[in-house]
Amino acid sequence: MIVCRSIAETRKIIAGWHRESEVVGLVPTMGFFHDGHLELMRTSVTRTGKTVVSLFVNPTQFGPGEDLEVYPRDFDGDCAKAREVGVDLMFCPEPDDIYRTGHSTEVSVTGLAAGLCGADRPGHFTGVATVVTKLFNIVQPNYAFFGEKDFQQLRIIHQLARDLDFPIWVVGVPIVREDDGLAMSSRNAYLSDKERREALVLYKALMLIKQQVLDSQGRSETDSLIRMAVELIEKNGSCSLEYLSIVDEKDLEKLSIVEGRCRALGAIRVNQRIRLIDNLALYN
Repeated sequence: MIVCRSIAETRKIIAGWHRESEVVGLVPTMGFFHDGHLELMRTSVTRTGKTVVSLFVNPTQFGPGEDLEVYPRDFDGDCAKAREVGVDLMFCPEPDDIYRTGHSTEVSVTGLAAGLCGADRPGHFTGVATVVTKLFNIVQPNYAFFGEKDFQQLRIIHQLARDLDFPIWVVGVPIVREDDGLAMSSRNAYLSDKERREALVLYKALMLIKQQVLDSQGRSETDSLIRMAVELIEKNGSCSLEYLSIVDEKDLEKLSIVEGRCRALGAIRVNQRIRLIDNLALYN
């Protein structure tokens, strides 16, 4: 596996692959790999000839007071895991290389970025869209793989690729969960054992919504489903709810009735310190 910090050298290597008609897959990450990240890499390794993993803790998607400075990092461990999975190149740029002196261009996706996580983290998705656009331009992959845990982000990247005419197939990869259902996340490393057990309440609330929908075998009203799930979360004193919503998967608009391809998405804070997100499709 090649580990490369230089944008120019990364471009040179990948250009050689394209000349040899290799199909290139990109997995953008911020590192501290868990099985969710590794599943993205495995999917790329299976579907493409060459897999590039970017490892870059992107400062522009963190807001004031968020955890940029303490975000978990394990460069050597990440390299070892990526190598074992079969990744061909790890692209690990420095912030000053991605955002050079005088950088003044941002990419924003309106509409899809407005609600859900976008409401609680103003500017977050502009930071995401900007860095992903830069990665697409640097790597020029044929495929790009993103996890469904960040479902709003996935939809935004789909829209970005379409609107900016990137010749890239954006692929969503299902959520990887712990045995008890907790969605894998780098931020799970912040949780104490007690907090880890309590954080499961978001998944339980989403499962409660899904089970009610499946049991009703009809068009359930979303307001009553949300109220029921919120009550469950509020019984857990250490977890505070940021949002819980049932939306259409395509446009992320809130629904009054559960119908078609829709999804329940939520975000909580554990002891006001640790922000976790999760979602479930409300269909089989």
